Amino acid sequence: MDTEVLIVGAGPVGLTLAIDLGKRGVRCMLIEKNAAPSGYPKMERCNPRTMEIFRRLGLAQTIRDAGYPPSWPMDKFLILSMSQPPLMQVRFPTVAEARAKIAAVNDGSLPLEPYQIISQYTLEPLLKSVAESLPTVTVRFGCELESYKEAPDGTITSRVRAAEGIGSTITSQYLVGCDGGASTVRRQLGFGMEGEGALLTMHQAMFRCDDLWEHVSVPRGRHFHRVDPHWTFLIVQDSTRHFTVHSIVEEEGEMRRRFEDVVGAPVDYEMLHVNKWTQRLLLSTGYAGGRVFIAGDACHLVIPTGGLGYNTGVGDAINLGWKLAAMLQGWGGPNLLGSYEAERRPVGARNVEASGRGNAARALWREASAVWSDADTPAGEEARARLIKVASTEFNKSSEVIGAELGYRYAGSPIVVAEAGEEPPNPVERYVPTTWPGARLPHVWERPGVSVHDRIGDGYTLLRLGTGRDDAAALAQAFRGIGAPFQVIDIEGEAPREVYGRDYLLVRPDLHVVWRGDALPPAPEDLVRRVTGH
Repeated sequence: MDTEVLIVGAGPVGLTLAIDLGKRGVRCMLIEKNAAPSGYPKMERCNPRTMEIFRRLGLAQTIRDAGYPPSWPMDKFLILSMSQPPLMQVRFPTVAEARAKIAAVNDGSLPLEPYQIISQYTLEPLLKSVAESLPTVTVRFGCELESYKEAPDGTITSRVRAAEGIGSTITSQYLVGCDGGASTVRRQLGFGMEGEGALLTMHQAMFRCDDLWEHVSVPRGRHFHRVDPHWTFLIVQDSTRHFTVHSIVEEEGEMRRRFEDVVGAPVDYEMLHVNKWTQRLLLSTGYAGGRVFIAGDACHLVIPTGGLGYNTGVGDAINLGWKLAAMLQGWGGPNLLGSYEAERRPVGARNVEASGRGNAARALWREASAVWSDADTPAGEEARARLIKVASTEFNKSSEVIGAELGYRYAGSPIVVAEAGEEPPNPVERYVPTTWPGARLPHVWERPGVSVHDRIGDGYTLLRLGTGRDDAAALAQAFRGIGAPFQVIDIEGEAPREVYGRDYLLVRPDLHVVWRGDALPPAPEDLVRRVTGH
C-alpha cells in the first residue's frame, strides 16, 4: 500500500483527521486539489467541543495564540451603521471571561474549553504545518482525486492528477472524502443530498482596514448586522483589522458600497477577495460504503448561523479517526466502522435542522427591518418599534446552539450499551449534562486545573467514582484478549460522582460514554466485544 488511509480534501476537517491519525501512528496521505490553503474565511469559530478536541490533540493553546484576542468583545449589534448608536446590542462573554467562569464552576454544565475565533485563512496553514510535522503523514497540495476503485480484497486504488496534468495512482486500505459540498467521493459512492438546495444567494467580500476602529463610534464587537434590504452584516476577523461582509448584491463590485454603508464613515480600505455563495440545508443520504467514508461538508451543508458546519465536520473526523486506527491496529471488530454513519448522520441531521431554525429566526427580524423608516411619523415609529420587538426575541436565536455543540448523543449506536428508562432531555438551545450512554462525558474538575477529561487517554477508560472500587481485573483481561488499549482511573472528590451519577463509567477514546453502572458488569467479555465492534 502507498498509504493506510487516503484523505481527500485539506480543509480544516481533512487536516484535523490527518493530525488525529498521525498522532495515533497511522500512515495517511492528505491530498488537496488547490495549490495552497484558502486565503479567505469560510469559517471563523471553533466551538467549545471543537476546542476540547484540539486540547486532546495538544493544539488548543497554539490555536488560541494565533486567533482572536481573548479580551476582545464578542458582542452582536443591530445597526444603521457603525458610526451611529446601535439599535440593539447582545452581550456575549469574551474568551477570557468564559475561561474564568469555567474555572469557577464544577457542576458539569460548562465545557472544558471556551470557544475560539480563528479565521480559516489562519487555521488552515497552522493545521497544515502540524500535519506536515508528523512522520506518518504525507501532505500533497495541487493533487486532485479523479476516481477510485475498491477491489474485492479491500484495496482502494485512487486515480489522481497533479496540477501539471500528470496522472498517477495511490493505493490505500481506506479512503475518506473531506472534499466539500461538491464531493467527488460522495458522488462516486452514489449518495445524493436531501433537503433545501438553494435558499438564498449572497456575496462575501473580505476587506482590510487597519484604522477602522479609530473612525467608528459603535463599541467593539464581533458581528454587526445592518438594517437594510440586502441582509448586510459584517464579521470581525481574528486580526481585528480584517473584516468580511455578506450581502445580497447583483455584482461583485457592489460589495465595496456595502462595506462603506456598514462602516458609515470615510476610511481607507482594501477589498481582498469576493465570492458568491448559496445558503443550503442538505444532508447526504449516506456516509459510508465499504472502506470509503465521507466527512464534513461532503456529508452536510448548513447555513453558517451558529457555526454548525465546520464544527460538525470536526466531530465527524474525531469520531472516525480512532475507529480507523483500531481497524489498522487489529482490535476493531466488524461493527466498529459501521457505527460511524449510525452515530454521525443523526448528528448531521439534527444540526442541519438547528441551522434552519436559526436562519428562520434571522429571516423574521430581517423582514421586519425591510419596513424600517427614519421618518418622524406615527408610521415610522411603528415600524421601528416592530423591528425592535421582533429582534429582541429572534436576533439571538441563531447563536443558541450550545446543546447541539455539547449535547449530541450516539443513541442507537451498535457500539454503545443501551440503557432502560427514559432518556434525559436533549435540547439544542441549552446543554443538559448527562452520562447517558452515547453522551459526551461532561467536564468536571477533579482538582483545580485538572479536568477528568485530561486524565483520559487514547484508549478505553474505566472511571471508578464510588467508594467501593471493585476489582476491574476481569474487564482489563477482556480488553487485553481483544488487544484494545484500556486503563482504570480512580476519580477522587464528591463533584465528579455527583455529576456523573454512577460509580462506574466506561469511556471510549473520543470521550463518549459507552456504558455505566453502580457495579461492574457480570459478563465483561460481552461488554468489551460490544463496545469494540465485535
